[in-house]
Amino acid sequence: MPRMPPEDPHNMNPESTKSLSRSHLTTLTHKSSSDGFIRLTPDMAISPRVSVVVPALNEAENLPHVFATLPRWVSEVVLVDGNSTDDTVAVARRLRPGLRVVQQSGKGKGDALAAGFAACTGDIIVMIDADGSTDGREIIRFVGALVAGADYAKGSRFASGGGSDDITLCRRFGNFVLSTLVNRLYGTRYTDLCYGYNAFWARHLDALGLDCDGFEVETLMNIRAAKAGLRVHEIPSHERNRIHGASNLRAIRDGWRVLKTIVRERGGGAPVPNRTSAQAPPAAADQGAA
Repeated sequence: MPRMPPEDPHNMNPESTKSLSRSHLTTLTHKSSSDGFIRLTPDMAISPRVSVVVPALNEAENLPHVFATLPRWVSEVVLVDGNSTDDTVAVARRLRPGLRVVQQSGKGKGDALAAGFAACTGDIIVMIDADGSTDGREIIRFVGALVAGADYAKGSRFASGGGSDDITLCRRFGNFVLSTLVNRLYGTRYTDLCYGYNAFWARHLDALGLDCDGFEVETLMNIRAAKAGLRVHEIPSHERNRIHGASNLRAIRDGWRVLKTIVRERGGGAPVPNRTSAQAPPAAADQGAA
């Protein structure tokens, strides 16, 4: 079985992933779901099941758009309802037959994601927002990176090809400062620290060990992925404006929580030595791609 050459585990080279994908993902014409493979495109299929987690609080007006962007090949959608007072759950059930609904017992995005992740049955877990700012049609990029050898696919609005219609100058500056701090402390090369579009193999859920409540959850996941030596690939993503309603994000309050998370994690010990530097990770065929 061919192996992919070693890469920086915190910022994989996109060209190497593209090359690997071409060599292992273009022999699909005879594959179908009856073979145990899920067809993503006419030339690409995977065997891992994909779960999408959508934390939602009073997002009934936005869910029709969000769910319409989800690929048909997604195996499972888990909606985590933060005790909505509108018709969020009813609308979601009507839009997505077979939807799994988790009623959040605590509060905050971090708590909601932890509950949703625990309920997933898929091999790959993808997290997206319920306000319409993240495009479900980009999921194929994240899944493609994972089956090509990544452990953790991290969305970035500031990587080449990414962008944002929503971010303010204040939030952009804060994200830059916090990203720079994390990169220096943990030896990463992240271009975006505080973005809620990520995907990972479910087997790495314990390494992420979510134990926070708020919007600092993305930062915590990114730091712990680095500390665990996971192979991280940044995926260019375009953030759109929220469609309906007002954001629960508060730049100063949540920025302070992010900063405290960065300091706390640094005090929790040095990063785990990179396990992939001496041995190349499995190639796409080993990850269930055909």
